[in-house]
This record gives sequence, structure tokens and C-alpha cells, in this order.
Amino acid sequence: MFMYHGFYGFGGFFWPLAAIIAIIPFWRICDRVGLSPWLSLLLIVPLANIIFVYYVAFAEWPSQRGSSGGTPPGPTPI
Repeated sequence: MFMYHGFYGFGGFFWPLAAIIAIIPFWRICDRVGLSPWLSLLLIVPLANIIFVYYVAFAEWPSQRGSSGGTPPGPTPI
């Protein structure tokens, strides 16, 4: 007989722990990118987490602002 152990046993401990481990770095990334760090809590919401990760990956980061190419702004070589 099949028994579902969703939030019982190891699964009940692992899911919240994995969520916290994922939220902490995204909190820092959102802060550095200029987004609200509270958006990192979207990692808990199914489907919204995938959309959020893609949004952050393809959004314009502060290090890319004012730059037209892949090289960072700086002194021009002689």
C-alpha cells in the first residue's frame, strides 16, 4: 500500500530548511541588484519561484547600467 509522507518525517524537515538555504543568497542578490530583498520570499511560491529566478537573471543589474557592451566602463587603453 502506498503511503504519502509529504510533511512527515524527513520531508517535513527538509523542505523548510531548503527554502531558508535558498532565500538567504537571493536576499543578498536582490539587495545588490536594487530590488526589494523581500522579493526573495517568492522562492517559496511554486511557479513564481521559477519566474522570479528568470527575472533576476535577465534584469539589468547596476553593474551593467551605463555600459553598452560586455566590458565594464573604465579607462580607455592607449
